[in-house]
Amino acid sequence: MGNMVFLDFEKPLEGLFEQLDKLEEVNAKGDVDMSDTVKELKNKIKKTQKEIYSDLSPWQKVQLSRHPQRPYSLFYIERMFKKSTELHGDRLNGDDNAMVGFLANFDGQTVVVVGQQKGATTKERQFRNFGMANPEGYRKALRLMKLAEKFNFPIITLVDTPGAHCGLEAEEHGQASAIAINMFEMAQLSVPIISVIIGEGASGGAIGLALADRVFMMEYTWFTVISPESCSSILWRSWEHKETAADLLKLTSSDMLEFGLIDGVIKEPVGGAHFAQAAAASAVKKTIKEALSQLVDMDPDERINQRIEKYSKMGRFIEEAIPE
Repeated sequence: MGNMVFLDFEKPLEGLFEQLDKLEEVNAKGDVDMSDTVKELKNKIKKTQKEIYSDLSPWQKVQLSRHPQRPYSLFYIERMFKKSTELHGDRLNGDDNAMVGFLANFDGQTVVVVGQQKGATTKERQFRNFGMANPEGYRKALRLMKLAEKFNFPIITLVDTPGAHCGLEAEEHGQASAIAINMFEMAQLSVPIISVIIGEGASGGAIGLALADRVFMMEYTWFTVISPESCSSILWRSWEHKETAADLLKLTSSDMLEFGLIDGVIKEPVGGAHFAQAAAASAVKKTIKEALSQLVDMDPDERINQRIEKYSKMGRFIEEAIPE
């Protein structure tokens, strides 16, 4: 565990893991039998993790969704699918490395999987533009989803973006229109669409992939119109109120489920997805599998109607009579 990264609120774990490393080293040498002490320490770690993670604030959950060791789309794709073939380019302007798309085998069934990809190293982050797609990324995603419709393959999307790229070039290439067209088209695609938020679900950048029959959020992810930092800078002219903003935005998976804006929450391993990556991937796979089995045999028109109805019901408003 030597190269683990600990966030501020995970600090109590750091010392425990250091002790564990040392003990396991001694134990491996075989001079002294430390196996009981190792076992005791592992239990203490589990207990400490349960205490820390059972009471996280919305801002701490946002930090977890951005944990530098949290698995990204390509990890899940590698773990959940067999024989995946990557497809490139939007056939209009170029290939966007922040958006990845594959034809893949999901338990014997061909699917199209599209996801936003952040990078694990500095070089990779630059190559992937930190998971912030340009319009060509959204057009590539749509091209692949249309391909899925043509051959009757279900669509799976993995959402993890701090937002669509907001540079001048992205605006010049029609960012708003690309995202709007994706939403318009996804509402009417005749094949099943399942979307999983595996990290950050920010704004239109997320919705351009997340209009689906079933939308799931992993436990420590967020999904809202704006990041807490940007919200804070707009409302209070500084980033200092990001924690308050995270509270007020109601962006956590449990809030979103309560509002009826998503269809389910995928529980993460104790300690978060970065702590037990393989277990996180099998939890996501299990959820997708169940959802797919419900959707695959439905009549396409029925599925589209349900999808449209689902989104039509979202949002709450109060009607008040205007005084005479």
